[in-house]
Amino acid sequence: MLIHSATQLLTLTENPQRGRDLGQLGIIENGAVLIRDEKIVATGTTAELRNSYPGEPPLDATGCVVMPGFVDPHTHVIWGGDRAAEFEMRLEGKHYLDILAAGGGIISTVHATRSASIESLIAQTRSRLLRMFATGTTTAEAKTGYGLQTATELRLLKALLALDDEGPIELAITFLGAHAIAAEYKDDPQGYTDLVTGTMLPILQQWWQTHAPKRKNPPFVDVFCENQAFNLAQSRQVLEQAKRLGFPLKIHADEFDNLGGTSLAVELGAASADHLVKTSDADIAALGTSDTVAVSLPCTPFGLAETDYTPAQKIIDANAILALATDCNPGTAWNESMQFVIALACRYLKMTPAQAIAASTINAAHAIRRADRVGSLTPGKQADLLVLSVPDYRHLGYRFGTNLVRQVVKRGQVYSVDMGYYRTA
Repeated sequence: MLIHSATQLLTLTENPQRGRDLGQLGIIENGAVLIRDEKIVATGTTAELRNSYPGEPPLDATGCVVMPGFVDPHTHVIWGGDRAAEFEMRLEGKHYLDILAAGGGIISTVHATRSASIESLIAQTRSRLLRMFATGTTTAEAKTGYGLQTATELRLLKALLALDDEGPIELAITFLGAHAIAAEYKDDPQGYTDLVTGTMLPILQQWWQTHAPKRKNPPFVDVFCENQAFNLAQSRQVLEQAKRLGFPLKIHADEFDNLGGTSLAVELGAASADHLVKTSDADIAALGTSDTVAVSLPCTPFGLAETDYTPAQKIIDANAILALATDCNPGTAWNESMQFVIALACRYLKMTPAQAIAASTINAAHAIRRADRVGSLTPGKQADLLVLSVPDYRHLGYRFGTNLVRQVVKRGQVYSVDMGYYRTA
């Protein structure tokens, strides 16, 4: 298939875009991209590719932007129930950490998730994944973490593997048994930390080898490094054990307090450190000398009606790698759209549309270590791309609350979007 006549073809770069280099879109005007066998074969101008590859089945993108599919590198997309009542409590003035301490927050969702069947969890999660896909996300990270007991965490893994096999959206899976202190260990957080490191992670290693032996990517292991969750020493215990067992690492850090989790992530070579609202200048400097990606989640402070966001400009000035994600979750950021994330980033992180697009594609792909396959329109990569119903990339960020995606292409298969839904073209 030859997608041709794009007003702007955004190819982006192969490598992560560090610091002030962020925002290189690699624009080809009147651009075209050739797809064969689920892969990108060539990009160039429409005239060049039509001359070089005559007779290819065409897809006309006249008046449209064509770009890589969004990569969402931080989601909690699998859960049971909802927390609408908690949202009202926050509007009445209760702080998120106070709700968590009273048994709400993550713990509330844990109760609903533990009681849900795997069929129910798959059905609820599928609807969220399809909304992500319809708004342009072709690859998403997906965490467990609402089980906080071995059996339920493994059930969530099983459901995510089934959803990944089902498609069309592709999942990068993360194990987050260390999401919060389980209610059974409320007065013994170290005991729960020991359970995660001594029992859950070794079982995870054996379970994955049995249930996903042919998968190229092992799951990430993540930890919520925060007051009333896992302190810095406990976070180190979790991540060091995960690293010994061969798992790649991620960390939730600095959402409410600066405990040093970001520097820990850099020290241990984590793929990413996520949230980063209260991150210190020393931690930001450490990011700038590392390949650990700083993942900002602007939907979360927006969802909490907070005024503090990731200090994106400091991170950029430090020459770090900055990415964006939805943090899709039931308590603070039930949003499936990376387009809305870009709109928030332009307003609250002071990023340009070009910077936000790069942070949502190639840099986001690096945050889940899949930049060899997705994130840019590079020959040899998967044919994962979007046809937008607008002629200029700057409409992303400029507009919000609507869907600018006309067609999604995943592994060379075209899906046409209509009012938020999609059908195979």
